[in-house]
This record gives sequence, C-alpha cells and structure tokens, in this order.
Amino acid sequence: MIVKKLRDRRGWTQEQLAECCGLNVRTIQRVESGNKASLETLQSLASVFEVDISTLTEEITVIDKKSEDWKDLPWWFRANMFGIYTKRTVVWVELALVVAGVLSWIFLQDTSNAAIMFLGAYITGWIVRYGDKKQVW
Repeated sequence: MIVKKLRDRRGWTQEQLAECCGLNVRTIQRVESGNKASLETLQSLASVFEVDISTLTEEITVIDKKSEDWKDLPWWFRANMFGIYTKRTVVWVELALVVAGVLSWIFLQDTSNAAIMFLGAYITGWIVRYGDKKQVW
C-alpha cells in the first residue's frame, strides 16, 4: 500500500515507476497489492522514492486530517477520530473495550456495564472497518 501511495503522490503510473526502478510492471503490481518483495526490489524502490527500506516494509496508518478526502468523510466519523491520528490507536481502544467488557461480565457480574462495553467495541470495530474501506489510514 505504501508504494502505491508514494507513487500516487508523484502522479506516476505503474509503468513509469517500473521504468524508473528498472523493474517489471508485474513486480510493481505485486508489491502494491501487499505481496512480499525481494531485497533488491525494495532497494530499487527506496532509491527512487528517496526513503529508507524500512519505510516501504511497514504499513503507514496515519490519518491525514488536512486532505480533501478527510473533509469529505461523514461528520460522525471525523468526530469519532477527534484526537486520534493512527489506526493502531483505534484498534487498541476496541481491544480495551472488549477486555473491559469481559472483565466486567466475569468478575463484577455486571451485565449491563459489560453490554455497554461490548457495544462500544462493536461500534469502534465498525468505525475501523469503515476507515479501512474509505482508505483513511
């Protein structure tokens, strides 16, 4: 995904990127679809994009709240992301709500509180999937 984002930022086609890197277009397609790449491929891409290889191998999950795409998202999604800048944070909130719900249900025998926690986890999970679908991160 990061390779596609870097390519899109430069306004290049896959063919143009392949030519700059000295790679096959099919290789670019495989890398952009999330398949593993050889060290030589990563070195070529990192050189062309002027980034470290580690940048290409880790998933970037930061929300760009200044983009036009962000402003086009529904208000309820943007409101839920107030103060949150990464997908990782939202996933941790979802996990924390599940754990709190389980602990409340098992140890405190508080089913109403557990239900609220599980509902919160469900809604948070739904928001994460919506963000994935809209390619927010």
